[in-house]
Amino acid sequence: MQKKIVLLGSGELGKEFVIAAQRIGQTVIAVDSYANAPAMQVAHGFEVINMLDGDALDAVIAKHKPDFIVPEIEAIRTERFYDYEKQGITVVPSAKAANFTMNRKAIRDLAAKDLGLRTANYRYATSADELQKAVAEVGMPCVVKPLMSSSGKGQSTIKTQDDIEKAWKYAVEGSRGDVVEVIVEAFVNFNSEITLLTVTQNNNPTLFCSPIGHRQERGDYQESWQPANVTDAALAEAQDMARKVTEALGGAGIFGVEFFLTDEGVYFSELSPRPHDTGMVTLAGTQNFNEFELHLRAILSLPIAEITLEKAGASAVILATDTSDSPTFTGVEKIAALPKTDFRLFGKPTTRPYRRMGVALVSDSVDTPVEGIIEKAKAAAALVTVNK
Repeated sequence: MQKKIVLLGSGELGKEFVIAAQRIGQTVIAVDSYANAPAMQVAHGFEVINMLDGDALDAVIAKHKPDFIVPEIEAIRTERFYDYEKQGITVVPSAKAANFTMNRKAIRDLAAKDLGLRTANYRYATSADELQKAVAEVGMPCVVKPLMSSSGKGQSTIKTQDDIEKAWKYAVEGSRGDVVEVIVEAFVNFNSEITLLTVTQNNNPTLFCSPIGHRQERGDYQESWQPANVTDAALAEAQDMARKVTEALGGAGIFGVEFFLTDEGVYFSELSPRPHDTGMVTLAGTQNFNEFELHLRAILSLPIAEITLEKAGASAVILATDTSDSPTFTGVEKIAALPKTDFRLFGKPTTRPYRRMGVALVSDSVDTPVEGIIEKAKAAAALVTVNK
């Protein structure tokens, strides 16, 4: 039952995954491009490499001979995953899923063209001139995202002609990996956004967590809450879409599937084949298993009988405002003194403006209106200051 896991990407989501793995006796080697990354602080061992260097990646896998490879970020030479699968190593959730979802082009074409899911009208562009043409075709306002990025990096909204050149430069700067291409999406007039955490299992049915609502700024989540207010019809439509796309990708694990809820119905937006940042709300005890425990259990083929909503909860991010090589925190005792409130500080060794350094977590009984819980989480997060 004890397995060795190589974790590719060692941020705050990876850290919680390692903690879940440690609790049931698994061995984890954490890998990232810088030393002392959050997951490295709790793993059995670590490696510091550029994960876009295929030879360096091969060397780490050959050295550690893992049972599982668990990607946590996008900027990885994912085409090597097919070779690792041939060697008998399980890539989570699958080499196909990792390759498709690390690139917005592959996952969007799978969803829209192959599976026929409802998505925003979209085009691709590999230059500023192509972006001009794409914007003309989808119309303004529209959203521009690098094909490879995370946490909203490089994402912007085009509202006027003057925004196009700036959007291209920002997208190229925010792109992860070596793909210089963007997706241009028509703006969807949505009422709300949700993440549907979807758990695929090797020998058991696909399960869904209660929908999670979230609010974004700069393309990155600021607050998330569970349960989100979703009609039965919209939830059924989202679950059907999530089931189709995760089945097409294959493998076992948790997927964060994002949707727009509109007056016309549900639109598929994006998908991550791993725990989702908005799912950090599950650390507030909203479910019988948090998203990291679910990911681990699915990977290990441990049966998950059910996922139950235990509480209503919310998370709110604690952001840095300056650049620092030795950040400290004040106000922690204030947040610790609040009832039905918890927090996580991720242990990132450096800061930059808007870098996510922690999260405030608030929960209450399952029938408590979530709007009040969200405001409490925002107020709690505001008590903590990240110092230079």
